[in-house]
Amino acid sequence: MLRVGVIGTGMIGQDHLRRMTRVLAGATVTAVSDVDVDLAKRVADGLPGATVHLTGEELVADPRVDAVVVCSWGPTHEQYVLAAIAVGKPVFCEKPLATTEEACRRIVDAEVARGRRLVQVGYMRRYDPAYRALKAAVDGGELGDPLMMHCAHRNAGVPGFYEKESIITDTAVHEIDMVRWMFDDEISAAQVLKPRRNRNGGDLQDPLLLILEMAGGALVDVELSVNIRYGYDIRGEVVGENGTASLSSPVPVVVRAGGQVSSPVALDWRERFARAYDIELQEWIDTPFDPTGPSAWDGYAAAVVSDAAVAALRTGERVTVSLPERPPLYELR
Repeated sequence: MLRVGVIGTGMIGQDHLRRMTRVLAGATVTAVSDVDVDLAKRVADGLPGATVHLTGEELVADPRVDAVVVCSWGPTHEQYVLAAIAVGKPVFCEKPLATTEEACRRIVDAEVARGRRLVQVGYMRRYDPAYRALKAAVDGGELGDPLMMHCAHRNAGVPGFYEKESIITDTAVHEIDMVRWMFDDEISAAQVLKPRRNRNGGDLQDPLLLILEMAGGALVDVELSVNIRYGYDIRGEVVGENGTASLSSPVPVVVRAGGQVSSPVALDWRERFARAYDIELQEWIDTPFDPTGPSAWDGYAAAVVSDAAVAALRTGERVTVSLPERPPLYELR
């Protein structure tokens, strides 16, 4: 039984705690920590035997913790992930790996120096059954070489603390990681186009059209609409030489009545990707010391591309992406 400590007991932290204690197998939660100690204590009340630590570093050092799940505020991720690497404990870190390219690189360097993979980043799209089926269609060769991919990432709304660049760093970063995985290829350049503003978005430049150039020549366009009101809607279609493949709509029921056909739209990311989160965390629990999911290098690469896309948003220019050579530790398996 893997003894897990969870740093960060807010929304996603509590969702993962529910998952590990009620849905998944092979893990027990032995410790929690949060900057809001009272919140951590209330959460721990529902976790028999769990210890509350005042800091994440104390939790990482706890001998009753075999592996760490980091769900805290993004700017704190680096310190906790580095603490786990330093003592050789596996760490599952919700995205982002860290909030700057430099911080992500420090994590990569620390893991390379350790000589083994210990870090997995929470890019759950790779575990969604629909996305996995789409990748299988691409890898199967029936479509021929992939030429383009059309994506849409639509939110009904975003919270008040959402910043102008969050549409790239918090929203589009999922597509940034997904297309690298989908095509087994790096992103070489980014450009952002600004259509007419949605009046629901206030001061945000919303929507945006993000154009990503893959090193192999494929083009990816991502529609980003974060105040579209009607629901949380994720779309994707790959256009190949010989055909296309697209995500199916993951809805439980289609209703035909009163001369109309209707189906529900997910309200938020938890509803749309619930199964992906289950699969993602279960696979990590099963092999924490040999993780096969998104690596620290993937987190670093996403940060580099995200920075380029933010620069493109600010300048209106096409911005090239420059990645150093991938360390052998992260060669594709």
